[in-house]
Amino acid sequence: MKIVVLDGFTLNPGDLSWDQLDELGELTVYDRTKKEETIDRIAQAEAIFTNKVIIDARVIKASPNLKYIGVLATGYNVVDLNAAKKAGIVVTNIPAYSTDSVAQMVFAHILNITQRVGLHANRVSDGDWSKSIDFSFSLSPQVELKGKTLGVIGFGKIGRKVAELGHAFGMNVIFQNRSVKKDVPEYFKQCSLKEVLENSDVLSINCPLTDENAGFINKLSLSLMKKTAILINTGRGPLINEQDLADALNSGKLAAAGLDVLSTEPPKQDNPLITAKNCFITPHIAWATKEARLRLMHIATSNLKAFQEGVPDNIVNS
Repeated sequence: MKIVVLDGFTLNPGDLSWDQLDELGELTVYDRTKKEETIDRIAQAEAIFTNKVIIDARVIKASPNLKYIGVLATGYNVVDLNAAKKAGIVVTNIPAYSTDSVAQMVFAHILNITQRVGLHANRVSDGDWSKSIDFSFSLSPQVELKGKTLGVIGFGKIGRKVAELGHAFGMNVIFQNRSVKKDVPEYFKQCSLKEVLENSDVLSINCPLTDENAGFINKLSLSLMKKTAILINTGRGPLINEQDLADALNSGKLAAAGLDVLSTEPPKQDNPLITAKNCFITPHIAWATKEARLRLMHIATSNLKAFQEGVPDNIVNS
């Protein structure tokens, strides 16, 4: 079987091995693939893997040998599922590989905003503490999380893990989810979106992006939040109206934001959030711990092996 990985660099920048996947066929790995290179690179392939390279109806139609598409991520909007199904191509994804890593990043942002460890450490290195007349040198308010309310939007695996971490910090946890969650501890309270927005001291967005919720964090929803609230987004960038969030931060209507995702990645230089007040942005790395990428590699290999054995797993276009 001819296997092509179209954009393998983010999964494996050199610290992992492709050997397990290589054992399943004749493997070719490209670090990155431009749109105009896609069809030529997969012309003879029977199985391909993509993370962000678009596999649309045009690409599928031009790839008569293609039998399998493995998405190297949980989200699979980069593939035209209907076109793949009509062509008899199986499409799989990688579920639940980054739960702990993403939840950890949520709290990395929360703790950065509430404690500003990096800011203080840098100023100590610059000699500012040595010049201080006081034994305790503080550049920002220090905020204790215990007793604060953590709101979680989207109570899937990641949202639930975020909630568990919040509970461990002594936070009161409320959450909003599209469906009613019945298998949750009594100290997690399901509420309406309005209630979560109004009552959260920290709001973590962990829901998938759909046509219905695109841009739901906007001027109206932000106006419901406390001025002292912190907004965290490790879900998808388009869940937020970025200009509205920048306006809220710059005008003091929201205290701070920690974001690992933006609507366009990499962002345009004029993205208003890059220069917004108290906005801390990481470049979509919550998923990318080595441990999470090892799990992703293992599941990707297992998915293809299961397909070869006639018992495909993690299908998203059945």
